[in-house]
Amino acid sequence: MATHETVKAPELTQFSQAAEVGPALRQELVDCWVAVVNTGGAVIPHGVPVPPLGTREVRPVLDEIAEGLDPGRSRMLVATGEGAVAGWLLLRRDPHPLVAHCGTVNHLQTHPRFRGKGLGSALMHRVRGIARDEMGLERLRLTARSGLGLEDFYRGLGWVEVGRWPGALRVAPGDDRDEILMSLAL
Repeated sequence: MATHETVKAPELTQFSQAAEVGPALRQELVDCWVAVVNTGGAVIPHGVPVPPLGTREVRPVLDEIAEGLDPGRSRMLVATGEGAVAGWLLLRRDPHPLVAHCGTVNHLQTHPRFRGKGLGSALMHRVRGIARDEMGLERLRLTARSGLGLEDFYRGLGWVEVGRWPGALRVAPGDDRDEILMSLAL
């Protein structure tokens, strides 16, 4: 007889203002990001070197994200489990009128010790509702790195691949990956 581990559903909390993301939470988010990147995760912050990364490289990027939170333009969704940050993502809206009906999902990540428990799916399902019901968005977009199976994960959640930029991401010398463009109608 197989034993099944009972996994408590993660608590999902939305943040839409910088003051809501205090120093302790910011450090937990940085620690999560560093752990994800250094175990092969595809959420390498723009403007930092390739892994391995540490707090010094990631903290300024996280602080910039937190300072940019705004109810109408940028929200962070954080999952906690076992008293710690287990994963998070960012939802952004571009204010330009041509694209203000679309949002962008960035930085979806699950801490390595929480992987395989449905946390990424829970975050993606919840962000869909926030985008549609709270921000009035009609469509979401994201980009994913090829070679990790991420497109299959997103397809399983209803996302559609709408294009690729061949070889756009250089993970290492001689290891160029496609950047996959995906979309979800809300």
